[in-house]
Amino acid sequence: MPGGAALAVDRERFAQSVTVAIAGHARINLRREELLKIPDDSIALIATGPLTSDALAAQLQTFTGSENLAFYDAISPIVDAETLNLERIFRASRYGKGGEDYLNCPLGEEKYRVFYEALASAESVAAHAFEDVKFFEACLPIEELARRGYDTLRFGPMKPVGLTDPRTGRQPFAVVQLRAENLRFSSYNLVGFQNHLKFPEQKRILRLIPGLESAEFLRFGQIHRNTYINAPRLLDPDLSFRSAPQVFVAGQLSGVEGYVECIATGLVAGLAMAARVQGEPFAPPPRTTALGSLSHYITHAAAGNYQPANISFDLLPPMEGLPRAIARDRRARRERQCEQALMDFERWLEGRAVSNQQEPAVS
Repeated sequence: MPGGAALAVDRERFAQSVTVAIAGHARINLRREELLKIPDDSIALIATGPLTSDALAAQLQTFTGSENLAFYDAISPIVDAETLNLERIFRASRYGKGGEDYLNCPLGEEKYRVFYEALASAESVAAHAFEDVKFFEACLPIEELARRGYDTLRFGPMKPVGLTDPRTGRQPFAVVQLRAENLRFSSYNLVGFQNHLKFPEQKRILRLIPGLESAEFLRFGQIHRNTYINAPRLLDPDLSFRSAPQVFVAGQLSGVEGYVECIATGLVAGLAMAARVQGEPFAPPPRTTALGSLSHYITHAAAGNYQPANISFDLLPPMEGLPRAIARDRRARRERQCEQALMDFERWLEGRAVSNQQEPAVS
């Protein structure tokens, strides 16, 4: 999907292609039913994430001997492309990366003030008495950001830096970016505008944004509860339970956030399971790689304050012995980290034992 420097996907087509691949695979037996009990007589991988049912969550709690953790994630509204006022919107990507992939709604200082005041006084959906709402810090609702200060949004999802309005030749005071939700360009996602406001409030406030005065919303912003386990306390480096090595965990349930991260942990767990079945040792990817650092975080983070994480350079170990000029230049330093990661990953792949045994069918 066009998304500037971001990795964006057409969710419906992506999900459809994965479903077709799984359903048509000769070695996969696909069964569509609720799992109520964790298997204790065979190797299993649990990757339910936000779809973890109450019954399975209770099983996990008993199985792990500890309480499950949870955080609340939020999703952004989606608008119908035909209802946008394109005369008040310009096309561009931040710093010109990716051409004209985004629609940009510019706000002057006065319009931003009106929008901010409306947002700051908006009515949110009340939490239930039994809910201890802890948001994922990297995906905070916009009303939570607004409560942190007048300019917080302008340094976050409404950041105007790197964008120039061609009609004025200047950088807007603030900007709301819209990203295509599918390859038909029939709908757009409000980037970074996840929220937990009541639906009528969302319609009223978001229509204050230039270009969205008559917008029709195909989906309003919402939050949902994600269950995850205390992986550092419970899992070995191959993502299997220490107390039950035949059971592996991957995806959001292990405490990662994001499409790529969930897929990455599934890959690691899958390789580890294959090695286990074939009676071979499994060596996790090198710590210097993104895949290895993510797996290392899951299994070695401080268990007392374990929080979900996206992959970032902060998870990779610092490089030692760099020339001073490179050590002080973040871009050059990160390029070296990437080069090292690629070399170490290639060595890891070359060093993996190749088994000639036929892979078993999995359910």
